[in-house]
Amino acid sequence: MAKKKLIRFKEMEGFPNVVQPNMDEFWETEFKLKGKWGIDFFRNSNPIVLELACGKGEYAVNMAKKYPNKNFLGVDIKGARIWYGAHQALAENVKNVGFLRTRIDFIDKFFAESEISEIWITFPDPQPQESRERKRLTAPIFIDRYKKFLEPYGLVNLKTDADSFFDYTLAQIKERNYRMINKFENIYNQQNEIPEELDHLYTVKTHYEGIFSAKGHTIKYVSFKIN
Repeated sequence: MAKKKLIRFKEMEGFPNVVQPNMDEFWETEFKLKGKWGIDFFRNSNPIVLELACGKGEYAVNMAKKYPNKNFLGVDIKGARIWYGAHQALAENVKNVGFLRTRIDFIDKFFAESEISEIWITFPDPQPQESRERKRLTAPIFIDRYKKFLEPYGLVNLKTDADSFFDYTLAQIKERNYRMINKFENIYNQQNEIPEELDHLYTVKTHYEGIFSAKGHTIKYVSFKIN
């Protein structure tokens, strides 16, 4: 298994749809793609949608196939996971999807003001311990980072099976006066209530979503605007 990982890491160095910056590329100097993702990476002017904690990248790839007039960028620190989505996209010639390998703690270093049109947070670690609240991807410290690059009135979308994390996010929406757009507490039991333009909520699944829903977990969704 370790050997296979090393082979994939080596392969990924040559993948044109994967960006793997080192610390010097964004910490000490301005990141080279900041403000230029559309022109220099995707080579178009379409909206860019960010998926945080993208895992194996199947959600970003399948959303890219469903919405060819948008660009999708999956973000995760685990290169062994990203390889799957990047490899699939290359094999299927899906050109409007890419991947950024980095820690989400540094996410605001990579994008210019209003460069991102929408954010997806799909089944992240819910960080259930109170001591790890600051690690939750809808915690104020992260939302304040997203504000630096999310375009005005851009959406933040959360999909999760974790009750505590979902409730925490709803509380943050209320406390910080974000504007809630949609909320479904059981996507697969509420399909008749979901408008057609949101059918991706149940037609596109992440790897973990498939596992969790097969086990009978309730899949929840909320979208909101932070600026």
